[in-house]
Amino acid sequence: QVQLAESGGGLVQAGGSLRLSCAASGSIVSVNDVEWYRQAPGEQRELVAAITSGGRANYADSVKGRFTISRDNAKNTVSLQMNNLKSEDTAVYYCNARISSRRTWPASDLYWGQGTQVTVSS
Repeated sequence: QVQLAESGGGLVQAGGSLRLSCAASGSIVSVNDVEWYRQAPGEQRELVAAITSGGRANYADSVKGRFTISRDNAKNTVSLQMNNLKSEDTAVYYCNARISSRRTWPASDLYWGQGTQVTVSS
């Protein structure tokens, strides 16, 4: 069994910072590409940031220069450091990851976390 869980969300004032974590657990062989999405009420889910297994990162234009995605392969964890938060960053943040487990290796399955709420007050 493989599980993916986000943590670190909360309420913060505009201009503040939060650090989200996405942790994979279970019978993992490797965690490949990981993505962070967010979904605001009434909006479509949008890609915020992504990181490859090799550590190459990409960002949505709306968060470039404010958000930083990083990974700790030894801990099977990916973090999203969010600085200078704005009210428009308010959303539920989800991570997904392509994970090769002992059952599927070398193939991988896509897993989603349950989401963590980020609320930025203006």
